[in-house]
Amino acid sequence: YGDHRDLHYPLRRQRQMCIRDRVNSFLWRASLDTVAFMPLVSADPFGGVILTDWYGPPDSINERYKITLFILGTALRSDGIRAQVFKQERSAGKGWKDVRPDETLDRELEDAILTRARQLRITSAQKTK
Repeated sequence: YGDHRDLHYPLRRQRQMCIRDRVNSFLWRASLDTVAFMPLVSADPFGGVILTDWYGPPDSINERYKITLFILGTALRSDGIRAQVFKQERSAGKGWKDVRPDETLDRELEDAILTRARQLRITSAQKTK
């Protein structure tokens, strides 16, 4: 019955197939790569949702960001990824307060993920040649 050294191979293979069938694997990997500097709260490959925890840029102690990413399908297309960036600012004695982030941040993050996904696809295609 195959290789007995890896008894979990069928389960791992099934999981990989499920991920491929529900979300684009290049978008998934690119999303994780792009937000790798932030702490993750949740990464659900079956639902295609990645949630980060709050992250404060080292050069700005009075602001922090949180990101939610949605991978929306199996195709590598510009409408296959949606990003929501949340921002908070600290005010003296009042703690953290929600503020509107720059409206371009969502789109810039989506563009960065799409660029990385395309790079991963090109690299993958070159390896199979």
